Amino acid sequence: MQRQFIPASGLAILVLIVFANATLAAGKPPGQFGADRPAANQAAAHRVVAVKAGRLLDSKTGVVSTNQVVLIRGERIAEVGPAGQVTIPTDAEVIDLSGATVLPGLIDAHTHIFLTGESHGRYEEQLLKESWQYRTIEAVVNARKDLEAGFTTMRDLETEGAMYSDVDVKLAINRGLIPGPRLQVVTRALSTTGGYPLEGYSPEVTVPFGAQIVDTPEAARFAVREQIKYGADLIKVYGTHHFSFTPDGKLDAVPTFTLRELEAITDEAHREHVKVACHAYGGEGLHNCIDAGVDSIEHGLDLDDESIAKMVKKGIYFVPTLYVYEYEPEEDLEATGGKTSRARIHETSFRKALASGVKIAFGTDVGPFPHGTQAKEFEYMTRFGMTNAQALRAATVVASELMGWQDRIGSIEKGKYADLIAVSGDPLADITEVERVKFVMKGGEAVKNQMK
Repeated sequence: MQRQFIPASGLAILVLIVFANATLAAGKPPGQFGADRPAANQAAAHRVVAVKAGRLLDSKTGVVSTNQVVLIRGERIAEVGPAGQVTIPTDAEVIDLSGATVLPGLIDAHTHIFLTGESHGRYEEQLLKESWQYRTIEAVVNARKDLEAGFTTMRDLETEGAMYSDVDVKLAINRGLIPGPRLQVVTRALSTTGGYPLEGYSPEVTVPFGAQIVDTPEAARFAVREQIKYGADLIKVYGTHHFSFTPDGKLDAVPTFTLRELEAITDEAHREHVKVACHAYGGEGLHNCIDAGVDSIEHGLDLDDESIAKMVKKGIYFVPTLYVYEYEPEEDLEATGGKTSRARIHETSFRKALASGVKIAFGTDVGPFPHGTQAKEFEYMTRFGMTNAQALRAATVVASELMGWQDRIGSIEKGKYADLIAVSGDPLADITEVERVKFVMKGGEAVKNQMK
């Protein structure tokens, strides 16, 4: 049967029609380009919701309290306390989670909503065969999957060639046009010539890159200014890119930027009060990023003792992304003859960082593996030495501090956004409970409720 071709613009229209039909099916009146939003926002601002929590986790202390009430006015928490001490207004909507454990909404500090797979040629397919418009539609779908999995906030670390499309997704979420987590976005990310795909093509063929390429301190400063101008909330750099395994099974990561280039990037970003995240495996590239003063190390597969000590001293966060390297280890095992893999090297690095007191924030690199499944990361964090409470704190309190949003998310407290999730069991006893989130609330609005 011949397949029908739909152009990217037609796909965008098709998705809008699907969303419109879904809105009508839900009994909501259609708005003309958001004309109904002011009235809806006004109603939401006066909405009062009381959540009855059978068990409530304090993400800061790891203590669970029973028979609690979370009173919400509009988007924010107005009061939290024992059921006998919190007065529920007569006009409040009551959500009964008395049989569940309620936690703060989870934070994934390293995501890729513009990726739907990466290996076996999938990365090239996305950059070469899918338009920015089509990939934005995929990103919208992925954002909803992540939200419904309990991740109410995410730090999305670049569009992988889709330019500034993540800014549009964030804007659409913030305006209530589409469901999705609260986002901080990177836009394009930065690397050097030969330091990021697409690679391996004839020099006669112009191919897109998954990041913005810069090769001097001056060009780097300009790129930072440009990305911030067009909506970047933070800057991401690739401190290493190519890697290989030595005959004795060690990881050899090739640096990209020079120290001077990285110093220019961090200086320019920090002058504009914007943080810098550095993708680095190890070696010179990792040390250059740390010495240049980045705010977080992403992945950090091969942290040596010196880099760990520097990170502790400088207060640099570590976002390890463990599960993505456990997901498809076959290539590494083949390269080393079964001796080792990035996952096993990473485990050692994570354990050392944890023991040394490095600030570890939860992040998954979701995108190479399916969106909505990234809570699997908790299993490996606890398997490699964290307590369940520590892992949950990394995905709430610590991640909120990394993002500079500790005043609005990360814990269930008066004045913060009413971002809540609930699970049936006890995640302090069984961390896999967070892989089965039954209830999700963002900003006082329940977006998923399987506890009814």
